[in-house]
Amino acid sequence: MDFNVFQIILVLIVAFLAGLEGILDAFQFHQPIIACTLIGLATGHLSEAIILGGSLQIIALAWANVGAAVAPDAALASVASAIIYIKGNDFSEAGRNLAIGTAITLATVGLVLTMVVRTLAVGLVHRADAAAEKGDFRGVAFWHYVALSMQGLRIMIPAGALLFVSSEVVQGYLKLIPEWFANGMTIGGNMVVAVGLAMVINLMASKETWPFFFIGFAIAPLNELTLIATGVIALSLA
Repeated sequence: MDFNVFQIILVLIVAFLAGLEGILDAFQFHQPIIACTLIGLATGHLSEAIILGGSLQIIALAWANVGAAVAPDAALASVASAIIYIKGNDFSEAGRNLAIGTAITLATVGLVLTMVVRTLAVGLVHRADAAAEKGDFRGVAFWHYVALSMQGLRIMIPAGALLFVSSEVVQGYLKLIPEWFANGMTIGGNMVVAVGLAMVINLMASKETWPFFFIGFAIAPLNELTLIATGVIALSLA
């Protein structure tokens, strides 16, 4: 589907906020479940976007910066894959897995972009230092805002490029994908989710957290369990 002007503006705002949150980590707009949900809400495909965001979130849970090693970029992966998924208008499992596979590739591209932006930001830090030496607090704040805005533009510009590609072009390219490749993406998408969950389990593998993990699996099938009952259980465990 093609987006109208209002939808394009909303998606660009979400993309910009996702880029900011990749650095700030305050409101988590860069997380797949948040970014995909907001894009789905803006474009009228909320349920499909939530499913995509949830699938990507399981993978991204184990992505974390460790020392100088920067994790794959969840912001670009979430925003761009959601746009491609909705424009492709294929909400089947195969279409979703293709979007997930695309997201993994885009996460690597986003990592390169964030490294470029952070390198450019070094020059802005020197400008902020010069302003600080003069006692120009407004100048210091200004250069901080400029550096932060560069992170937002890092996601918003690629998202804008995808938005202005017509749905027919996106769907045409998706139809060119051979069936064997699509089937492979389906299998790979399921495996990636499993690997993401395995990484999360590996991170929480301790005797303090294992009980909560198994308790969650035990109560998950209980469909009649209300939110109040769940809250009481959580309060008791706390």
